[in-house]
Amino acid sequence: QGQLVESGGGSVQAGGSLRLACAASADIYSGSCMGWFRQTPGNEREGVAAIYTAGLPTYYSDSVKGRFTISRDSDKNTVYLQMNNLKPEDTALYYCMARRYGCGATWNYRQSVDVWGQGTQVTVSS
Repeated sequence: QGQLVESGGGSVQAGGSLRLACAASADIYSGSCMGWFRQTPGNEREGVAAIYTAGLPTYYSDSVKGRFTISRDSDKNTVYLQMNNLKPEDTALYYCMARRYGCGATWNYRQSVDVWGQGTQVTVSS
């Protein structure tokens, strides 16, 4: 079974930036939808952003649109999430995910995710 390895979480003050990275095994990366969900204690995991590894389009939740950018490097089988102008409400455990058959309108459906990363903590202080 393929796997996802995340890196890049940490602590930052409001208004700052962080970049998350998710490296996928080759069998996962090709032709899949990859992206990020996040979760806070007591709440369900919610979709943040997604990208089709074979090309566009990209998808964002309304809460991060204009501040976060998802991108990919197919030479490295890696997806990135650049997070700018971070807010305290962005504090969460961020999970990389992969779906084998593309993104589409259901990109943020937890039930459609095939593989999850281990999670990386992002903490934004005010």
